[in-house]
Amino acid sequence: MDKKVYFVILFLCFAVVFSQKSDFNEYVQLRKKYENYLDSDIRALPHINLYIAKAKQEKNYQRLFQGYKDAVMYSVTKEQKLMYADSTIFAAKSSGNNDLISVAHLGKGVVYYYNYKKFKKALDEYMVAFEYSKHSKDEYFKHKILYHIGVVKSYLGYYENALALFEKCRIFFKSKLVAELHPNEIYNITKGYYNTLHQMAVCHRNLKNYKISDSLTEMGLRHTSIDNDLLLEHSYFLKCKGIASYRKKDYTQALKELSLSLPEIRKNSDISWEPIIYFYMGKSFLAQGKTKEAIDNFHKVDSIFQNYHFILPELRENYELLIKHYQQQNKEKQQLYYMSRLLKIDEILGEDYVYLIDKIHKEFDTRTLQEAKMKLEKANSKGTLINSGLMVLASSLVIALSIRYKREKKIRRQYLALENKLMTIKKETSKPVINVRIEDGKKYEIAKDKIEELLHKLQVFEDKKRFIQKGLTIYKLAQQFNTNDKYLSYVINEYKGKNFTKYLSELRIEYITQLLFDEKKYLDYKIESLSEECGIASRQNFSSLFYEINGIRPTDFIRKRKAELQANQKSQATIKSA
Repeated sequence: MDKKVYFVILFLCFAVVFSQKSDFNEYVQLRKKYENYLDSDIRALPHINLYIAKAKQEKNYQRLFQGYKDAVMYSVTKEQKLMYADSTIFAAKSSGNNDLISVAHLGKGVVYYYNYKKFKKALDEYMVAFEYSKHSKDEYFKHKILYHIGVVKSYLGYYENALALFEKCRIFFKSKLVAELHPNEIYNITKGYYNTLHQMAVCHRNLKNYKISDSLTEMGLRHTSIDNDLLLEHSYFLKCKGIASYRKKDYTQALKELSLSLPEIRKNSDISWEPIIYFYMGKSFLAQGKTKEAIDNFHKVDSIFQNYHFILPELRENYELLIKHYQQQNKEKQQLYYMSRLLKIDEILGEDYVYLIDKIHKEFDTRTLQEAKMKLEKANSKGTLINSGLMVLASSLVIALSIRYKREKKIRRQYLALENKLMTIKKETSKPVINVRIEDGKKYEIAKDKIEELLHKLQVFEDKKRFIQKGLTIYKLAQQFNTNDKYLSYVINEYKGKNFTKYLSELRIEYITQLLFDEKKYLDYKIESLSEECGIASRQNFSSLFYEINGIRPTDFIRKRKAELQANQKSQATIKSA
């Protein structure tokens, strides 16, 4: 090759490499100007805008994604954060990089969860992130997604499902704690591990597995007390310890631990756990007979709800206690105010916690609450407003009756559809053990004889009603079948047409529904007893699954079935007396 041509090629290669390196350095220099600012520091935004403008001009979508991601972090308002989160998804998709798309959807989910407290929307984004991460080699990120999905499932009452995800995260994070990693990676892994332990403690408390919950709490307290990077995590465990002390009726200790947990949680604006602390402090004061201090703390819970329009189902009792207090004080104005708040809370909870409807009506049936509210409003109104008040009341009754009629009509339709289904099942003979045909020439992930063996075991499992075992997981069932969970999962997905969780849930709900239909005694069981009868640990989860699978709530089904049986008895009595 001619020397001149050689040097020209060499020069061009050098120029390209130098240009790329120069561009890279420019992006690095721009980020250095703001990367040490704290989250939500608006001083970073002018530098980020320059970063974004440069990436746009060069159509460098990976850099554009990074710019928008930084904008989410440093924006102040939740509206801005959501806008930039949407932009990260656009940039990530334009890049064609599945890892970036996954990160973008996780980021948007985090905005929905932490800034908007929109659990269902957050979960939708997490699930998209999970799908895109399946082929990713970044195991930390994949487990980070699982953690966030677990947190939302826990808040929605799916504690057993959440625990299964948290257990995977715990195993992964713990295995990495001893690895030789970069200090930033060690920091993230450590935070991930102790946050996972905290969430597991919360789930076990809600499932009333108090020994496990207390053990996880003590473990967390021991290991986070010596690390300043884990002050928030230490406060989470202190909060758990305080709630446990309240449960054990050690109210002085509970107040001490809850008070110590509060500063760091407030500092981090964690509006999920701050009102929970005030609530349990209020209950502890109330148990000690310190009514003023208790009511002050209950008011703080309401203050947070007013500011953020967010509340957890556990805190509904806070308003019941306030109503009861002002009822005893004969303060109708305050009583009316907190009744209105409680109705508003029921409306909000009803949107994201449909399956918790039985818990929502724990002590106050909404209809009774509305009637009591109307009476107080009438008592507080002036004589000149009586006529217009009656007109409003009459209009409200007409609307309420119309809504009730439509609702009852819908419930009746749902009940009849389910009744027909149950009658059809009853007429069918018991299913024989499946003799599966395996197609020749088709490729299978496991041996054909193994498939047939597992299908046979599943049929026996169904016939013997072994699915009502409590705490049953695919890992435990695989052990009972003398196989591994991957093989069992494959067979259930391939031949049952659903994943293990759905398969188990449908078996349990179909079983308890048939019992309710066939055996009258079960109609008098409480929801908790019915959920235990079919192996579901949480009443919230039971109510949700019953509605999802049967299209009618368990309380409505029981009410309709009782009414139908009573009507049948009257008809038979009439025939006999004729």
